[in-house]
Amino acid sequence: MATTPLKRRNALVGWSFILPNFAGFAALTLAPVIVLFYVAFTSWNVFGKARWTGTANFIRMWHDASFWTALTNTLYYTSLHIPLTLSASLGLALLLNRSLRGVAFFRTAAFFPYITSMVALTYVWNMLFSPDYGPINSFLRFIGIANPPGWTTSADWSMPAVIFVGTWREMGYYMLLFLAGLQTIPAQLYEAARVDGANPWQRFLFVTLPGLRHTTFFVVVIMTIGSFKVFDLILLMTEGGPGQSTLVLSQYIYQKGFVENQFGYASAVSIVLFAICCLVTIFQYFVNRRWND
Repeated sequence: MATTPLKRRNALVGWSFILPNFAGFAALTLAPVIVLFYVAFTSWNVFGKARWTGTANFIRMWHDASFWTALTNTLYYTSLHIPLTLSASLGLALLLNRSLRGVAFFRTAAFFPYITSMVALTYVWNMLFSPDYGPINSFLRFIGIANPPGWTTSADWSMPAVIFVGTWREMGYYMLLFLAGLQTIPAQLYEAARVDGANPWQRFLFVTLPGLRHTTFFVVVIMTIGSFKVFDLILLMTEGGPGQSTLVLSQYIYQKGFVENQFGYASAVSIVLFAICCLVTIFQYFVNRRWND
């Protein structure tokens, strides 16, 4: 059957909304990603023609100690940042999902760090973490700890300091997502649970958590990808140091590509990071689907 003028007009209207966004996506995201997969198999320093080297970049990566250090640090950051941020944001959401006086102010205060300039935020936290003059170590000395941690100047404490700041900054954003999820749970379910004699902990386990299943899945996926791609926070707080104690894959890619002009090798590392994010996301998807079944 021939397409009617009304259907053609509706299709054109729909495409007029889609095409500008798709054109921007294709030009600024899709095309660079496609080029990335080619550059990863070449040796190219942005000047001249890229020279095809096959899998040489990946073989070099396998024997690169700095790459493995960056990968280990990325996994370290991710494995602690996700559960801490998830717990903190959910706890805030549960606390601020009540009719309290000034609840709007506290929600805004919790969200404010997420929209604060990263440069200003890290500058303040670096002063707070100062080993000699920072108020954090001054307080620790006051309560009797003679040798407080060096924080961002210590190879052992720099990553925990970065994880703490990352959690503090992002928990307000994910709190809003959990608040939205909490407000979709019918109040009748809580009332029925109270009638059945469920205590607050049981209501949380058997009403709140199942009701937040889809929200939690979305938050965990977004948080995981963001944790693997962490860059600006670490670059501004520690620049990957001391030594390589906080060097992560995103910063390693930046260093190899834009500092040392090794764009072929940086592209290869980018593909590895992309593959890790995809595999983890697919794993989370199947775990969530099995949980829902």
